[in-house]
Amino acid sequence: MDRKTLREKSVELRKKGKTYSEIQKELGIKIPKSTLSCWCRNVPLPLEYGPRINLLNLANCEKGRAVAVVVNRHRREEFLQKLRERNFYLLKKTNKHVLKMLLAMLYICEGSNWSVHRGLVLGNTDPDLINFYIFLLKTCYPDIISHDNLRCRIGCRADQDIKKLEKFWSGVTKIPLEHFNKTIIDPRTAGKPTKKKDYKGVCAISSRSTEIQLELEIIARMLFKNLVEMGP
Repeated sequence: MDRKTLREKSVELRKKGKTYSEIQKELGIKIPKSTLSCWCRNVPLPLEYGPRINLLNLANCEKGRAVAVVVNRHRREEFLQKLRERNFYLLKKTNKHVLKMLLAMLYICEGSNWSVHRGLVLGNTDPDLINFYIFLLKTCYPDIISHDNLRCRIGCRADQDIKKLEKFWSGVTKIPLEHFNKTIIDPRTAGKPTKKKDYKGVCAISSRSTEIQLELEIIARMLFKNLVEMGP
């Protein structure tokens, strides 16, 4: 196709409201957009051209955002994987003494204080944290703690299905349903729908061992005080 024919066809397509990219595609030739702009400089555009371009720009923006989300998600996963690899060696450093310190720190942050309640009680919404807590208890105190003497209580919102929640947490903790205490419904949530559809309520694990509760609090306080005084 000679240059004159290309120009005529380009002008004809432009009159129909085609963009320069669409003209290139229809002609099957990569004509520089600067050239097309020169050829079509005085071509009158149809009335629907403006709104159509706005829609195309909007679609391209949405496509660009979608691509950016995927790219950012991929970069984030790569970054997180590097962090995992960098710190994986820590798993090889753990022993029963380290696990006991981890348990003490976990309990002092998430557990019930002795001055408020006698006996071990720790509640959280994170299944991984709850499972880790049970693992630490059974590992550090194997002669005292077992699934037989652990109890579970769920705290939930008014619109949640109690039986489904109890079944979910029983599956997570491996604590049988007959060892579940009565679920507590937060009265403040009445008439307020739960926005987070994956919210499973608060799972509280309890045991009557006040001695372990006191020991964990003492270990945590010792770590707070003595390690700080020892310095880095």
